[in-house]
Amino acid sequence: MTIRRSQVALNAIQWINFKPGPGEARRWLYADPSWRNEQLHVHEQIRAAGFDAVMMEVLDTQTLQSYKQMLDHAGLRAAPGYIQIAPAELKGQTPKRGSAEWIRWFDSVRRRAEESNFLGLDTVFLAPEMDFQGPRVTEAAATGAFFSQDALDLQVEYLAEAAKVLKQEGIRAGLHNHVGTLIETAYEIEYALSQIDESLLGASLDVGHLAWAGIDYLAFIEKHSSRLIDLHLKDLDLDIATASRSSATPYYEVSDQRFFLEPGLGNLDLGGILKAVGEDFGGWVIVEVDRASMDPFESAQFSWKWIEAKFPA
Repeated sequence: MTIRRSQVALNAIQWINFKPGPGEARRWLYADPSWRNEQLHVHEQIRAAGFDAVMMEVLDTQTLQSYKQMLDHAGLRAAPGYIQIAPAELKGQTPKRGSAEWIRWFDSVRRRAEESNFLGLDTVFLAPEMDFQGPRVTEAAATGAFFSQDALDLQVEYLAEAAKVLKQEGIRAGLHNHVGTLIETAYEIEYALSQIDESLLGASLDVGHLAWAGIDYLAFIEKHSSRLIDLHLKDLDLDIATASRSSATPYYEVSDQRFFLEPGLGNLDLGGILKAVGEDFGGWVIVEVDRASMDPFESAQFSWKWIEAKFPA
């Protein structure tokens, strides 16, 4: 099967993820209510760049109806969104399984299912929560540092429950690996996939985070191609990735360099990746430039030109 442009979307992340200036705090603009004032303009730029689909990201300050109206106004379709879940125990809570507290812990998962259903989507990227104060972010990224099997087992339990909640709402979850979380190394990804039945959890891999963690991403994707639902496609400077693993390096010390790149500007074998997904792949390919190497609109334009060159209409 040939992947077509209709299966390709853009994550708007390059508009909201910036290196802070001197004396500035790091911000995640999706959490800033004022970003809603920029939302339509950003999505109009995404459409003007050539993309007709964008990764779903309904703001906490927004209704489903207003988000849909914004997409319609910009001329964009929604592509599968992203949900992260952390074990309550790692946040100092101990909900009894089956209790009201346990059930409510997954409210954000139900919200993402509701958003997906409302927008006509049936898959979602399911990831462990990134702990921005945790040692895999603040001290050593992409090496599986500070590993704990007990913590991994807890994370897998919560991912399995989240996948179950999503399935009950008609949404298929795919495991999403992410550097800086409890699921970043080959062992951790393989362990999660082995512990959760495929009927509950597919694979929605991030090729860049596989490569950052030193994983043979082509072999890994090919191995799990039958389980692959959707894909985050990004490019990287692999020399920076290799250097970051050679000694303990914080996550943002890596990402604040010219590390994340537009497709075709880095070292990943993107053509090989598109072959490795297999002939039966019918999911979404979401282009993701975590930190643009140029102006965000120019980044989107560059990315779409690469898509036009690689994907049939």
